[in-house]
Amino acid sequence: MNPARFITQLVPAIILAIAMLPAVAQTYPKGPVRVIVPFPAGGGVDAAGRIVAQALSANLGKPFVIENRGGANGNIGTELAAKSPNDGSTLLFTGAGFVTNPSLYKKVPYDPVKDFDPISLMALGPNVLVVHASLPVHTVQELIALAKAQPGKIGFAGAGNGSTPHLAGELFNTMASVQMVHIPYRGSGPAMIGLLAGDAPVMFLPAINARPHLASGRLRALAVTSRERLAALPEVPTVSASGLNGYESAQWYGLLAPAGTPPAILDLLGAEVAKVMHTAEMKARMTSDGLVPIGSSRAQFAAHITSEIAKWATLIRASGARVD
Repeated sequence: MNPARFITQLVPAIILAIAMLPAVAQTYPKGPVRVIVPFPAGGGVDAAGRIVAQALSANLGKPFVIENRGGANGNIGTELAAKSPNDGSTLLFTGAGFVTNPSLYKKVPYDPVKDFDPISLMALGPNVLVVHASLPVHTVQELIALAKAQPGKIGFAGAGNGSTPHLAGELFNTMASVQMVHIPYRGSGPAMIGLLAGDAPVMFLPAINARPHLASGRLRALAVTSRERLAALPEVPTVSASGLNGYESAQWYGLLAPAGTPPAILDLLGAEVAKVMHTAEMKARMTSDGLVPIGSSRAQFAAHITSEIAKWATLIRASGARVD
C-alpha cells in the first residue's frame, strides 16, 4: 500500500463527498452512537478507536461511545457488530484480525465482506523488526544468514497465535526461506518481557514500543515492515529494501458499519474521519507514534480489505499458522 498515492487519490473524493453532506449532517446522528471495539481497553486498536470516537463526537455533536467487547481475537465483538441495526447507531472499529481471522479459525461468526460496509481506513501501524542486543546480527541479511545456519533454533516473539507480529514473522520466514520459530505469548506485554530477556530474541514490534529500548541499547532495529521508511525511525531501512523485495506487513485501524447502512451516513462518517486524519495536529501525533495516517475513502478501504484477505489467506495456508 502506497500512503502517498492514497492521499493523492483521496482529495477529489473528499471534496465531492463534503458537497453532498449538508442534508445528512442535519439529521445524523439522532442520538448516541455505539462504537464497538472487539478488543479489551488499553490496546492499540482501542487507543486508535478512542481518537476517532472523540473526534466524531466533537464534530457531529452527539456522543460516539466506545464499547469494548473483547474475546476470541476479536470475533465476539465483530459478531455483535455484524448483527446490530444498520441505521448508523452502531459502528465497528477494528484492526487487521478482521481479515485474518477467517483464515486462522475453522469458522468465524461473520463475513468481512458481506456483513460490513467499509467507512474509512484510519491509519497503518507498521512494525519494526528488532533483535535482542545479544544476537550477533545488524542487518536483515545477517539475520537471514544466521537463521539459515541454525534452522529451527532462533525464536521470534508474538502476542499469541495469529497476532500481527506472528504473521509478520511467518511472512518473513516464507519470503526469506528460513525457519525461525514462533514463540507465542499471552499478549504483547509478556512478549516484550520474553524479547527483552533474550528468550525470544527476535520480534516484529510497534515502533512506539520499540523506541525506548532501541535508545537504551537493549534492542537493535534491523528494518521496518512498511513499504516506505517511518518518520519516527528515519534511519531504519525497510525490510523490502533490505533484500526481501515486496515485503510489507502492518497492523491497521479502520471504521466499518453493519452491511446495508445508508450510503449517505457512510459518506458523512468517511469524510469526517478523513478530515480529522489530515489535520497537521493528527499527522504529527500519528507519525510520532510510528503510525502512518491515512483517512481513506470507502472504496479504498474496501480494496484494502479484499487484498488483505487474499494475501494473508495464502500465507496462513502455506505456513500452517492456524489458531484452531
